[in-house]
Order: sequence, then C-alpha cells, then structure tokens
Amino acid sequence: MSESQQVQDRRAKLAGLRELGVDPYGSRFEGVQSLGDVRRTGEALELEPGQHAPDTVVRVAGRVMLHRTAGKLIFMTLRDGSGDMQVAVSKAAVSENEFTISKKLLNLGDIVGVDGALGKTKTGELTVWVTSLAVLCKAIQPPPAKWHGLKDIDLRYRRRYVDLFANPAVRDTFKQRSLVIDAIRRCLVDRGFFEVETPVLQPIYGGAAARPFTTHHNTLQMQLYLRISPELYLKRLLVGGIERVFEFSRVFRNEGIDTQHNPEFTLLEVYQAYGDYHDMMELTEAMFSAAIERIGGGYKRRFGDLELDFTPPWPRRTYAELLEEHAGVKMTDVAAVRAQAGELEIDHAGMDDAIVVNEVFETIVEPELIQPMFVLDYPAPLCPLTRRKKDDPGLALRFEPFVAGTELGNAYTELNDPALQEENLKRTLAGEKRDQTMAVPDEDFLLALKYGMPPAGGLGLGIDRMVMVLTNSTSIRDVILFPLQRPKPSSLSGDDEAEEEG
Repeated sequence: MSESQQVQDRRAKLAGLRELGVDPYGSRFEGVQSLGDVRRTGEALELEPGQHAPDTVVRVAGRVMLHRTAGKLIFMTLRDGSGDMQVAVSKAAVSENEFTISKKLLNLGDIVGVDGALGKTKTGELTVWVTSLAVLCKAIQPPPAKWHGLKDIDLRYRRRYVDLFANPAVRDTFKQRSLVIDAIRRCLVDRGFFEVETPVLQPIYGGAAARPFTTHHNTLQMQLYLRISPELYLKRLLVGGIERVFEFSRVFRNEGIDTQHNPEFTLLEVYQAYGDYHDMMELTEAMFSAAIERIGGGYKRRFGDLELDFTPPWPRRTYAELLEEHAGVKMTDVAAVRAQAGELEIDHAGMDDAIVVNEVFETIVEPELIQPMFVLDYPAPLCPLTRRKKDDPGLALRFEPFVAGTELGNAYTELNDPALQEENLKRTLAGEKRDQTMAVPDEDFLLALKYGMPPAGGLGLGIDRMVMVLTNSTSIRDVILFPLQRPKPSSLSGDDEAEEEG
C-alpha cells in the first residue's frame, strides 16, 4: 500500500533531522522528572502570571500533543504517563538547530526531551521555558484525527498503544487495575496467605465447567490443555500443608466474546484450610474494601447509570428465596419451575431438574441483583466440588457474589471426601451443554484427596469483572489491555483516523 502524503512528509522531516546530525531515534535521556511531579513543584512556587523561577531547572520528556508557533516562540504540550504540561521554545534561549527542529521538523506524536526553568505565561499557564531540546523518537505514523480521544471502538482495542497515549482516561483505568491487584495481594499476604504458581499447560483440565483450548507437546507426544482453572492444583497444595494459598492466574476458556467474556482472563483463586464459605464472604468484602481504599472514590460508586454501594457487610440471600421472590416459584416445586421455563421459551425437555431451575434463575433473577450481594446455597447437583449442607443435602455450600446483575466469582465450602468427589465428577446432568460439564475425573487429584485434605473454604474471583465495576467500565475489553479481536485485513498505513496536518 502506498504511503499517505502525511507519512511522506514525516519521512522528509526525519531525513532533515539526520542532515542536521541529529539521531531521530534519540538515546539515553537520564534524570527525567515526571510531568506530574514537575507540575506539583511549579504549583508550590505560587508564581504570578508572567513570573519565572530561573533557579528551578527541570528535565522532562514526553509526546508532543499540541504544537503552535507564535513568531519567535514555539509552544508545545507534552504528555507522559502522569499528565500534560506546556513547554515553550524561545529562539533567544536555544541553539539555531534546536529552534529549527522545534519549528520545522517536529510533528504531533514525536517524543522529545527538554531542559528548562519553570515559569508562567502571561495567561498564567505553568510552563517549562526550554534551554535545550533533544529529539528522542520521530513518529512516522500520524496520530488519530480525534487527538483528544480515539473514538473508533474496534480501532481502540486493536491499537491499544494509540488508545493509551491518546486517551488518558484509558491509561488511568489500567493504572487503577494495577492498584486493585496490588491491594488484593497485600490484603491476602497480610492474612497469612502464600502466593504460588501452578501449571498453565495441564494434561487434564478441571476445576470449572468450560470448554478448553487444546495444544500439543511435540517431545512428549501428548495433548495438553490451557487451564480453565487452577483449582485442582491449589487443592493439592492444601493436601501438602500449604494451608492458606492463592494465585492470580491467566485462564483460558474457549467460549464466546461479549461485554462480560474474553477467552483469556485473570482469575484469583484462594483456599483457606479449616475455613468455609462464610470465611470466603468475609474475605471477599475485605479485598473489595482494600481495593476501594487503594484507588479512592469511596464505597458508593457509579457504574453506567447505576450507583452501587460496596459498604460491607453485603446482604446474604439464599438462592431459593431469591428464586421465589423474583420468579414466583419454589426451587423444590419442579412442575412450577418447568412451567416458568416454558413461559420463558427455554427448551427444557429431557433436562435435569437442577439445570432447569438454574436456567430460570439466570434468566429472571440474576439481572435483578444490582447492589453487591452474596447468593448462597445453590442446588447441589450443579456443584460437584462442593460440600453439601448437613441438614439439606440437596443444597451445596456455595455462594456467588453479584454486582450490577453480573456474577463476579464463585466460592465453596470445599468437598474433601474422595469417594463422593469421584462419584460427583463422573456424573453428567441431563441437559448440560458440552461447555458446561466437567472434564473426566483427574485420578491424581482424587489420589491426593485420599491422603487427606483439610476442610477448607475456597474462592474464585474474576479480576477483570471486579475492575470493571470499580472503575465504571461497562465492557470487559475496557479493562484488558489487549482483548482478543476478530482478524482484520493487514494494513500498516494506519491512516484510518490520521490527524490532518499542514
């Protein structure tokens, strides 16, 4: 594909830099201060409009976001990871080459470094008055036309590198994601949990109901699976005496893509020996509280058109009472549940009763669960890895946290009876879809249980969905740096939304 006129003009300027003996791709530029730090320094000086502080010398670097010439002055706005700031190049303060470069050979998107003193313009804008300028990287590709926000959603995800520097709010979301994960990790470590890493390539997949991605190991001549969950390996560690254990794991599920699903995502799994699902509820609240404290904004937060209140303790409601409240049927009244399923046009013929109940629950009840809530005590047949209630074996000691109609995780009082566990894993419920069933029983995991696993509580929490609700991001792709996209014809021109330049 032929290059656009804009790209050709930029290549000509690149050649012009080389003619001046300037490396257009720069070199080490040490001692750089963040623009955010420099702005705070400047604000502390309390300068008046037009006043300079010649003794306050700074060194900053960033991408050129705005560029305008005013006679013998050139004003540029630079952007780094901490924000934006204006720099001014005066013909009287720099070398002839530096002024020529600033005026004629720079483009929007170029990365430059400058030294200079702080001051304010006559209009009161804090500015670095440049005494020296270095070109650190010449941008050949023009930035997006809507420089203050790359708007094309598909293009934003495909070219996240542009999205990040063009849309500061996007970068802030991912900074908040990092802070959330760090807060969770500190919360767990402070409570005596031990962080581990378990295999991504597994000979038998398990720990969740999902269709896996398959791969092949050439040397061993064996089929392997990308993990759908680390659960069965973490439980082996409980057997081994690591009594409080957690892992932030990348997991892979060969399923659809929508605003709540990406085939590759981050799952936190936590296991606590001698605990149960009540401990996991308290731990979930503690992790959310730690995350909110770290990123700020308080317990009452916007999510789309909703205001959510994460103040603990969250309500605890049983699956059965919610089904009766919202769907008008009792969980044990199979005929009524099936009638409701028929009204919802759910094809339930030949489907196990528990599956029908859950189809009705997901359709009617889940969208109504807006404020943070724990839903407790699921139908036991749906939960093969979970301990049953002593006084009602038809119920499993399982909960799911819900926020804004979305399930954020899954937690159990763990089953540690090896005979019952083997029986559960071999059972397939009528009507289960292929991607809703467990894998074949993992014989080594069952062997581990026979050595004795302590009673335990376990929790799986979807980090991406957690970040979504805490950062007011209504699509999972807004909190995953590089979400999976449908293939698109190759193009290196990148002119889809190129900035118009003179």
